Parts: sequence; structure tokens; C-alpha cells
Amino acid sequence: MAAFVGWFTNWLAIQMSFHPVNFVGIGHWLGWQGVIPRKAEKMAHICVDRTLKQFGDLSLVYEKLDPERIVQQVVSQVTPRLDEYIDEIMYEVQPVLWDNMPNFLRNRIYQWAREQLPGRIESLVEDFGDDLSEIVDLKALLSRELKDHPDLMNRIFQQAGAVELRSVINKGALIGGLLGAAILPAWLNFPYPWLLPLTGFFVGFLTNWVAINLIFRPLNPRRVLRWNVQGLFLRRQAEISEVWSKLVAEELLTVEKVADAMINGQEGARTRAIIQKHLRPLLDQSVLMKLGAQLSVGMSGYTEIKRAMNDKAILATGHVFCDPQFNRERAPIVAGVLAQQMKALAPAEFQDILRPAFKEEELYLMVVGGLFGAIAGAVQLGFLYYWPL
Repeated sequence: MAAFVGWFTNWLAIQMSFHPVNFVGIGHWLGWQGVIPRKAEKMAHICVDRTLKQFGDLSLVYEKLDPERIVQQVVSQVTPRLDEYIDEIMYEVQPVLWDNMPNFLRNRIYQWAREQLPGRIESLVEDFGDDLSEIVDLKALLSRELKDHPDLMNRIFQQAGAVELRSVINKGALIGGLLGAAILPAWLNFPYPWLLPLTGFFVGFLTNWVAINLIFRPLNPRRVLRWNVQGLFLRRQAEISEVWSKLVAEELLTVEKVADAMINGQEGARTRAIIQKHLRPLLDQSVLMKLGAQLSVGMSGYTEIKRAMNDKAILATGHVFCDPQFNRERAPIVAGVLAQQMKALAPAEFQDILRPAFKEEELYLMVVGGLFGAIAGAVQLGFLYYWPL
């Protein structure tokens, strides 16, 4: 019975760590939400502090993403639709002018824009690389993603620590069985009715305490007889770092989401200003502006075209980085940066990425385990006294 209590309470503690994903209960105080979904933002923020911020900043990560490849991606995505974008801009702000323009002049404008685009995009991408850390608030990005998708951190944690979680559950049965064997002589000599529920609480509480500590303690390898002993997560720091970093790069810090944060985040106005700075020469030097002056577009017409062009550029930027293939291609680079830093962390720093999810809830999980142990002890007591009836 003690072995079952140890196994079940550890299993229950793991389930309570992950489920339910959203709060279930009455009001905001009577109920439960999985520890990891509830603490997901905190863990992600610590991950950023311990990895990317120690590495340097996003600008250095950006260099590893290969700005030339980003330029190629933008040009390859925008060029096929460039004529369409120009048509949409002109029909929005100067439909009469555009309708009456001869085809050969339109074609010259299309061709001129295609020739100018790569150079403008290259300077734009280079400019973004210099300011990326100031434009993108990584913590805000992670908070938004985890709020919208509270199951993300569950999946990351479950895949990264699958081996350890199974080990903790199985060790609960072993620990519980050993504790039960130790309690048996006391029960045989002092068969008081209150002893089984009390010792059941002790078994449930202690097995959960041992299980949590098995994950994170000891911090550094220790020689015990012939074995090196270390916390389960810490012992596999290199492998867990690889899995964790891969999932974070694929699920949270994708190029698409970073680009969206640039445009729609707190520094979105700054992003628009940079885009405008690089697009304005394209507009000023274009054949269209020379023609516009001759055809009396006027200053207000020019301003309208500039506004529409900026809006279209912002829209196109979002579309450019929605390409799943491009995001999959760049994800291993971000993952490599994260994994490199996570592997280099000292054990105490590495556990700080994972343990905050549990640390504030450890006592609660242990008490719940103890209560279920006490219930199991009471059930066992009932069988002992009333089964013959």
C-alpha cells in the first residue's frame, strides 16, 4: 500500500504540474491551474535572462541568422508581387492618374522599382540589425505568446524532461515501498487506528518531497559508493538544453513572431520610421514622382502616395516572414545560440530556468500528496477492520 501511495502521489504531483492548462475553480482563489502553465511566463523570462542576455543581445543573434539570407527572402517574396503592390497603392490614392498613364510608362516604373528593391532592402535589413535589441522586447513577446497559448510551455517541459518525469513517478513506488517496510514494525507493535492514516500522510508527503529534490538535487555530481549522483534534470543538462532550445526556437522565438513584435510591439512606431527612412528615397527618385510633378499630383498627392507606400511595406513585411519553410530553416540557428548558452550555465543557473515553476508550489504539492496518503491509510484501516464483515 505504501508503494502504491508513493507511486500515485508522485504521478498526481506530475499531473498537477501540467494540468489543467487553464484555471478551473470558483472565482480566482478556489481552484487549480497547472503549475507550469501558471508559471510559464516567469520561466520563459528567466530563460531569456540566463541565455540570450548572457550571450549578448538580439543583434548578435541576428548576425548569425545571416542578414544576406534575410535580404534574399524579402526580395524573393516581394519581387513577384511588386507590380501588384504598386497598382494597389496607385489605385488607392491616384486612380485617375494611374488609369490614364500609358502602359510603357507603367512598365518603366515596375522595372525601375525591381532594380532598386534589392539595394533598399539590404540597407533596411542592415539598419534593423543595429537596432533590433531596442526594437524587440523579448519578454513582452514571450508573455504574449504564452498567454495566448498556455499549453506551449507544457509541451516544451514534457518533451524536454520526459525521461526524468517517468523516472520520478517510478521512484515514488520504490521510495514508498521502503518507507512502508520501515513503518510495518511500528504497526505490528502499536496497531493504533490513527497510525495508518498518519503514516500514510507521512509517506505521501515525503515521497513528493524526495521526488522534487531528485529532479534538482544535488546540484553538482557527488560520489556515493560506486555511483555519481546528481539531480535528474541537471545530469542531462546537455541533452535537455538541446531539446528545450529547439522547442523554444520553433514555438516561441520564430522569425515570424519577432517580425510581428517589431511591427506591433511597443516600438512599432520606431520600426515604421526605419522602413519609411529607407523607402522615401525610392519614392523621391522614382520616375513616378517626376511624372507626378508634370501631371500635377501636387504635394498632397505625394504625401498620400508616401503614406500608402509605408502602409503597404508594413503589410508586406508581415507576409514575407510568414513563410513556414523560412521559419523552419532559421529556427536551428536560434536554437543553437540558446543551446550553447544553456550548456555553458553553471548547475545552479541551469536549475533556475526550470525550478521556479515548482519552488513556489512545492509545499502545496507535498501536502496534497500527504492528504492522499492519509486517505489511502484510512482505506487500508477500513479493510483491516471491516473486510471480514
